[in-house]
Amino acid sequence: MPNALVAGNWKMHGTAASAAQLASQLARQWADADAAEVIVFPPAVHIATVASVLVESSVAIGAQNLSQFESGAFTGEISAAMLVDLGCKYVLVGHSERRTVFGESSHCVAEKFVAAQAAGLIPILCVGETLQQRQQGQTMTVVADQIAAVVEQAGLDRVCDGVIAYEPVWAIGTGETASPQQAQQVHQGIRAQLGDAGIDTSLLYGGSVNGDNARQLFGQPDINGGLVGGASLEADSFLNIAQQLIEQQ
Repeated sequence: MPNALVAGNWKMHGTAASAAQLASQLARQWADADAAEVIVFPPAVHIATVASVLVESSVAIGAQNLSQFESGAFTGEISAAMLVDLGCKYVLVGHSERRTVFGESSHCVAEKFVAAQAAGLIPILCVGETLQQRQQGQTMTVVADQIAAVVEQAGLDRVCDGVIAYEPVWAIGTGETASPQQAQQVHQGIRAQLGDAGIDTSLLYGGSVNGDNARQLFGQPDINGGLVGGASLEADSFLNIAQQLIEQQ
């Protein structure tokens, strides 16, 4: 059975002090790790600070990005091994902002997925379509192609060992959210693409998840949790979403 996960992507927000304060609040308030795993993804410069706060808590930590290279002359990059050394368990791979803003190709995303697993990290593979692609009826093709690119390099079994987050690009940071039915349709398609190998793979929905829509989204049969953006920057709202996930399991 897939694990229930709620992941908070802090993106490029906060100072070392605010990151430590938020992590401390989560550490004090969250203790139901058996029912759902809560993960936070702070900016890279705050990972060590947050990890030190969470070290004895039931909240896991991840990174928002990584290099596909193990080491070398890659100024500004951070390797998977470095993230493991800082205490990371998870890493986001192929977030839509990495694809659309920074031009990461599906081939590059696949390389990062492989590099993450090779170092012992659990990659959360992000997939999703733009508004134009949805309007043109290309949603399932786009999502399937993004997953297939990683399967080609890593193999189906390895992809199924990770986590997949469906995040429609048009719903990220816009306040717009895919309806529960729209989200379920895509998650069902992903589950079908993975086949029997993916029966235990956790599938998350990301795209303006908040306390008002989480319950309906998490009530869908193929949605196992959420990749939360803005609502993860406040402890009470983030943990409220996690609690709603537990209640829908």
